[in-house]
Amino acid sequence: MKKINLAVVGATGMVGSMFLKVLEERQLPVNNYYLYASAKSAGSKVQFMGKEHTIIELNEQNIKDKDIDIALFSAGGTVSKTYAPIFAEQNTIVIDNSSFWRMYDDVPLVVPEVNGSAALTRKMGIVSNPNCSTIQAMLPLKALHDKYTIKRVVFSTYQAVSGAGVAGYNDLKNGTMEKFIHPITNNLIPHIDSFLPNGYTKEEQKMIDETKKILDLNIKVTATTVRVPVFHGHSESVNLEFEKPCTLEGIKQALKDMPGVVVMDDIENNIYPMPIYVEGKDDVLVGRIRIDNTLDSGCNLWVVADNIRKGAATNTIQIAEYIIANDKRFN
Repeated sequence: MKKINLAVVGATGMVGSMFLKVLEERQLPVNNYYLYASAKSAGSKVQFMGKEHTIIELNEQNIKDKDIDIALFSAGGTVSKTYAPIFAEQNTIVIDNSSFWRMYDDVPLVVPEVNGSAALTRKMGIVSNPNCSTIQAMLPLKALHDKYTIKRVVFSTYQAVSGAGVAGYNDLKNGTMEKFIHPITNNLIPHIDSFLPNGYTKEEQKMIDETKKILDLNIKVTATTVRVPVFHGHSESVNLEFEKPCTLEGIKQALKDMPGVVVMDDIENNIYPMPIYVEGKDDVLVGRIRIDNTLDSGCNLWVVADNIRKGAATNTIQIAEYIIANDKRFN
């Protein structure tokens, strides 16, 4: 396996900074790192991998004058729309954390434990990282679909303010309304992203569309997404209806066998997933597992994960690891 050159675009943002932390932990086979950000941050210094790196201004010339194998993007949809194709034209594989490319037919949408091989099918040179709330749900859904065949999904999410970036985090920390249109302190806001004509928000529609694309299924999916006064860790109530008969024991075993999933389900001792258990971790915790007796075959799950790690940075870097390990270009 050859060593590669890797770029991080948006290196000074909340997710970009987490990219750097996870890269230090996972130690990919990298020769050179190039850290990009806006002109405002260009020239600033970042301590990374035991040495000082200078932030490079993101512009076309600064892309074309470097030999980069993989670029990790977390700088928003507008930046991805403009600059991801420029990297791709230089034969750089782009792994993008924004929503811009997710539903393009020629751009694979990847959770490595679920559909990692899709990352090798990229036609545009771009691989998309799903929405944070979608990512954590896909691991238990994949495990249970393979065993029982999912027919319908109902998502209800309880999403941390860090999912809205630094401004959202600060609204909870400081009691301000810089990001959210209503107070988030001591409040829940059933409104994430803008509303669509059908009454759903874009966040809800993302979960619906991305679930079908990642699992490659034409199933019924609905969602309600809510912002809650928690700094880190998205929580989700997931109701599943199956084609095949299920048992509680079978559901729990399928989840225990799924890579990346940790079953935390001991109600006799009040043990179940909560956001305080996931901050800084990559596992998806699943608990409150129970049969839905209103269905012929179905269940309820409570799913919690760190939205900035598994929901963004770690999943992106796991995609890079999968490509490095399996793409003939690097082997």
